[in-house]
Amino acid sequence: MSDLFRQHDPGPHPERPARIDAVMHAVRATQAPVEEPGPAAQVDLERVHPPAFLAAIRELCEAGGGSIDLDTVVSERSYDAAVVASGAATAAVDAVLAGDLEAAFCLGRPPGHHAEAARAMGFCLVNHAAVAAGHARAAGVERVAVLDWDAHHGNGTQAIFWDDPAVLYVSLHQYPFYPGTGSRAERGGGAGEGATVNIPLAAGTSERGFRDAFEYEAVPALRDFDPGLLIVSAGFDAHRDDPLCNLGLSSAAFGDLTRAVREIGAGPVMILEGGYDLTALFESVTEVLTALT
Repeated sequence: MSDLFRQHDPGPHPERPARIDAVMHAVRATQAPVEEPGPAAQVDLERVHPPAFLAAIRELCEAGGGSIDLDTVVSERSYDAAVVASGAATAAVDAVLAGDLEAAFCLGRPPGHHAEAARAMGFCLVNHAAVAAGHARAAGVERVAVLDWDAHHGNGTQAIFWDDPAVLYVSLHQYPFYPGTGSRAERGGGAGEGATVNIPLAAGTSERGFRDAFEYEAVPALRDFDPGLLIVSAGFDAHRDDPLCNLGLSSAAFGDLTRAVREIGAGPVMILEGGYDLTALFESVTEVLTALT
């Protein structure tokens, strides 16, 4: 775990450095092994994001940081943290594909799934799940699936792979809600039509309702796609105690979801996204790590 993840400091903000402390408390509680990642290779970043976009974020951070939009604020080391978070994701892909690990959880920040190819937003700078998927495809994996159970829709991941039939994007999320995308009608375009599966859930959806949607819609879509690698955008803001969202999952539910996805394709390679109640984050990540180890 890189100390850079604490050095991304947007000030008074839900996506705060204390999130990493909660996550590392879960790591210690489960005695899960930890490796320190390095930065993602530039070629991996540029499969997803244009060089000029990456340079603009890096330069803003090097100048001391500032606001990109009302939600997305960077400090001096934020770009470095984001690049290392993507590096953790690509290293995890390599380890799973090589058989060195059965599964991996990348515990970095800032999160990534709202970042579009040329737009940072929603606390996100670089789209780690997309970088990991692109890296896996370049390594020869024919079909990659990205499952996103963050309570906010991953508009960035959807947009990046909108017309790509080789990457399945499946999302369960509160809807209508930020960022406004994620209706069932959004199914991909061109050759990728049908490779986007959105499962919108109303505010107040219970744990039972979420679990049913996962079991009867998300899992069948993933199994039918038969991915060579499964990546999970693992947000924890669908927890019933999260201050930003209104879904009803318990901490234990995240462990059950993790056990279920271990049966689908290689992996999973899990990537930390949202989750803003520190106790709920600790408990939920503990459940996931227990399920993985």
